[in-house]
Amino acid sequence: VQLQASGGGLVQAGGSLRLSCAASGGTFSNYGWFRQAPGKEREFVAAITWSGSPVYADFVKGRFTISRVNALNTVYLQMSSLKPEDTAAYYCVAGGNMQVVATTPDYWGQGTLVTVSS
Repeated sequence: VQLQASGGGLVQAGGSLRLSCAASGGTFSNYGWFRQAPGKEREFVAAITWSGSPVYADFVKGRFTISRVNALNTVYLQMSSLKPEDTAAYYCVAGGNMQVVATTPDYWGQGTLVTVSS
């Protein structure tokens, strides 16, 4: 099972980025994203069920949108109105239980770095 995240980069504050995560070797009911800023613990960002129902951390509500294309085994994170405090490595996660995905995911991908300059 592999989760391959991509789409990170450098963006100015107020800008947008879209992260992608392609899963291979398995099909998951639920996907999500975590992030880890320098010197901080990993934190939950967003998750989505098979049917497309999203859950967001309060600090990204209204700015980030999670979506998925089941036929492609791919999940996306559209990030808008980015702030310098959004700078972090973003990790794609997956699992069979939504609560688990949002807290202690079964599977983790490699991170993709997002840097937001002020």
